[in-house]
Amino acid sequence: MLTPVRLLAIAGRGLICAVLVLTAELVLAEGAPPSPAGEPGVWQKREYSFAFLGFTSTYSCDGLAGKLKILLIASGARPDAKARPGACASGFGRPDKFARADLTFYTLAPAGSDKPAAPSIAGVWNPIVVTARKPRELAVGDCELVEQFRSSVLPMFTTRNIESRITCVPHQLSGSNIDLKFESFGAIPKGQHAQRTGPAS
Repeated sequence: MLTPVRLLAIAGRGLICAVLVLTAELVLAEGAPPSPAGEPGVWQKREYSFAFLGFTSTYSCDGLAGKLKILLIASGARPDAKARPGACASGFGRPDKFARADLTFYTLAPAGSDKPAAPSIAGVWNPIVVTARKPRELAVGDCELVEQFRSSVLPMFTTRNIESRITCVPHQLSGSNIDLKFESFGAIPKGQHAQRTGPAS
């Protein structure tokens, strides 16, 4: 027959086990990385003719197109973004003071900002950092290019929390600084998962 003292001891052990299990569950929940829930987004087509206006660096038309494609992808454009050399007086690979490039790319916008019938995918806010060597193809000499991209192309993206500390000194690299941070609404990065909200475009 169990005495009151023995019953109390058994109940106490059970209570301690329950507390330990609950504590372990809370620790696991806090330590687990948050999974992106995603929200519906719609790809929107963008087209833009970019004419570089700068003093420090001179690009060939194909070189300008290559740099712009890097900036488009880094900012959250769909991977099939295209940047084609524009009509330039100089030949392929030759610097041109009036370098141009034609851009065709898709940016993700919240589904509510487009017609409801458009196909949607799950989108998230991705933190973006643009500095010298990030992306690695950028250098301090690209300062004016990044500054012009921020002013003329970045508004075509859905962004928030923009912090721009770009300082470009004409005709010299000393004193120039590329420092651009923002959040861009875009596709979920590879390796992360979220439930698709509609057929992919």
